Parts: sequence; structure tokens; C-alpha cells
Amino acid sequence: MTDYTLHYAPDNASLIIRLALEAQGVAYDTCLVDRAAQGQSAPAYRALNPHGLIPALQTPDGPMFETGAILLWLADRHGGLAPAAMDATRADFLKWLFFVANTVHPALRMLFYPDKYVGVDNAAQDALHTTVTQALQTHLRRLEDRAAADTLPLALALYLAPLLRWCALYPRNRDRGWFDLRATPHLHALCARVETLPCTAAAQTAEGLGPTPFTAPRLATPPIGSAT
Repeated sequence: MTDYTLHYAPDNASLIIRLALEAQGVAYDTCLVDRAAQGQSAPAYRALNPHGLIPALQTPDGPMFETGAILLWLADRHGGLAPAAMDATRADFLKWLFFVANTVHPALRMLFYPDKYVGVDNAAQDALHTTVTQALQTHLRRLEDRAAADTLPLALALYLAPLLRWCALYPRNRDRGWFDLRATPHLHALCARVETLPCTAAAQTAEGLGPTPFTAPRLATPPIGSAT
């Protein structure tokens, strides 16, 4: 038994937290959230994350949810992911972390689950898809500019690489031609760098991510559980 239990589903936002824990060398247990059975809506899981979203991380200080919050907490608790509180680069890290967590990540959720925002009307979903992909292209250009200026802290790299993976893979029922990782060479280099890390090797095995999960992703084939 460890101090941490990561409630996860394969190739979900919990992947970001798995990567962080592995990168820090922090021992943790895992508990599968069975998405195929709507496990994220079960009362036991809702007790950990009342919003019914993945991930949740059980800690000695109580359960945590929100990917960005967990990342920041782990960075401050164990180090190695981000500048320390009094570091001169801390402000830059925080503004980009919150941009990714508050702007980019929610935009992807809108792209993947349009029915939760505009209902089942196809025309409304088409309009949302157009609006969100245009916004995401702008967001990614800004992140490309930031990545070109200086190496991103590891916490941001571990957050961005999965988000970029999902841009290439989802939603399966719509055109994904708006996204081409090669159009952002510094983000491509970031993904290639993350692919070489031992934490990624551990996640590949645990979640069936394939040999090039970030630069040339394919759908996950996890040994247990389902991504959707």
C-alpha cells in the first residue's frame, strides 16, 4: 500500500498524472475506472470526484481532482517537475500551466464531447467543431511560440504531449485534418523528447499506447480497461 492511488482509465487525462508520478519516481497504486460501465458515475467514484471526471488521486491530504491542480501539487510536494516557488521562472511556468489547464484542455473536451455542450443537433455540433478547432489552432500557435523561446518545464511537457496525442486521434467521427503536429515543429520536438523518457515507457506498457504515442499516435490497446 502506498500513499497515492491514481484512479484512471487508459489514455484519459489520468495518463498525464501517471507520467508525472513515474517521472518523479513516486510509488503509487492504481484503481481502474471502468468507462465501459460508466464507472466514473458510480457513487464510490463520485465521492472522490463529484464531477465524475477522470482522474482522481487519493493522497494523504485527501482526494484530489483537476489535472492541473494535481500536477502542481505533485510538483510542489516532490519536486522535479517545475520551478520551485521562489524561482525566477515560476511565474512563467504558472501562467502557461493555467493556460493549458483552463483554456486548451477544456477546449479539447468540447471537441470530444459536443453533445454535452450543444446537444445532439448535428448542425450545432458542426458549428461548435469549427469554432473550437479554430480556437485550438490559435492556442497551439501560441504554445509553439513559447516552446520555441525556451525549454518548457517537465510538468508542461507531460501535460501537453497527451493533449497533442488526442488532437490527432479524436473525435473519431469527425475530420481531424485541422491538426498536424508537423506544423508546430517545437511542439513536435517536445513530443519526441517525452517519448524517450522512462515515464513514457512505463505508461506505454500500462496503457497500451504503442511505440510512438505522441509523434505518431494510434488508438490505445490497453491490457485492461477502455479509453472510452
